[in-house]
This record gives sequence, structure tokens and C-alpha cells, in this order.
Amino acid sequence: MRDLRTPRRVASLSAQLVDTLREQITSGAWPVGMRIPPEHDLVEQLGVGRTTVREALGALVHLGLLEARKGDGTYVRTSSEMHSVLMRRANTSRWSDVLELRAVLEEYASGLAALRRTEDDLNRLRHLLDEAAATADSPEMAAIAEIDTRFHQAVVSASGNTLLTEVYDVLSTAVTEQIGGTLWPSATATEHSLLHRRLVEAIAAQDEVGARYCATEIVKLTETGTERQK
Repeated sequence: MRDLRTPRRVASLSAQLVDTLREQITSGAWPVGMRIPPEHDLVEQLGVGRTTVREALGALVHLGLLEARKGDGTYVRTSSEMHSVLMRRANTSRWSDVLELRAVLEEYASGLAALRRTEDDLNRLRHLLDEAAATADSPEMAAIAEIDTRFHQAVVSASGNTLLTEVYDVLSTAVTEQIGGTLWPSATATEHSLLHRRLVEAIAAQDEVGARYCATEIVKLTETGTERQK
């Protein structure tokens, strides 16, 4: 019996248009938050029918890249399908599960950062430490959490693994939304700050074991601090 041959398929016009519009989003030509051109403008620019445009836009809304706002237009929601999917998954998961996954990613990424960091990475981390110290006494807890998120994203970015960085960026956003309004005791906040400095010192010294240990302790402290508020 002869092997079956997979039939050739030609993508539909709407599927091709989805790829075209997705490229506009992922390339940054249509940045996050932008209201994209209305349907009639896209029809004229692309030379396709209104039905084709609607099908393509509907597909991108379903993927989470676009958001249709009734009476206002269609906006770019995110530049990554992964971001949309992982964010929904994280927001419907148990808080403990999210923190455990964060611990795994941060520990491993911190070890890689110690091995691969550049001087630019170190300068960025030290700058973020100074920025965090300057806002430590701020009553705006959301602002403090936002700086902390950027710090950890910078650590993961220093790992040099772009896929790991993309996944972590989504997860860290979910964590920030959970702890953004959490007010920790002063002793916990002080220990939190100290661990961050030790983490940067370990990365600077290319101490893989030390960096992984500090990252794990930071996550544990975060979990303990947030549990106290419940």
C-alpha cells in the first residue's frame, strides 16, 4: 500500500489577512493601546471585501490580540498571543500555584543571569535597586510593586533566554496585580530589600548557587508577606 500524501492547502484570504494584521501588531507598527484603522479604511487599503476584514479582525479578537469596544472601535490589546493565553491562565489559577511557578522560573533564570550577565545588565539592575530604595517609603504600594516587577524582569532578561523572558513577563504581571496593594510590615520590607541587593551581588560575582538561593528566598518572603495580609 502506497503512503498517503498530505494534500496541499492554500490559506483562505481571511487567514492570509490574519497573518498580515498580526505582523502589524507583533512588529510594533500597531502598538499596544492603539485604535486600529476602521473597517472601511482597511477595506480600501488592503483591497479586500468587508466580510474578509471582519473575519480577520474577529479571529484576532478571539486570539486576544485585539479588543473590540462597542461604539469606540478596535484596539490592540497585546502584542503576543502567549501573553493573552498565559495571563488568562494565571488569573484563573490558585495564587499558590502562580507563586510556585514564579519560584521555579526566577530561581533558574537567576542562576543563568549569574553566568551570562553583561555590564549593561548589572548597571540596569543597580539602577533599579536605587529606584526601589528611593520609593521604599512611598504610600503608593502599586508603584513599589511595579518597580519590583521591573527589577525581576531585568534579572530574567539577563539570563539571555528570550522565551523564558517572555513567559516570565506575563507571569510577573499577574503577580503584580495580586500584590500591588499589599502593605507589608517594615521588617518584611527591609528583608525584601536586603535580599534583592544580595541577589545583585551574587549575579555580579557570577555566583550561580548564591543567585538561585536569593531568588528562592525572595519568592518565599513574598508568599509569607501576602499571606499575612489575608
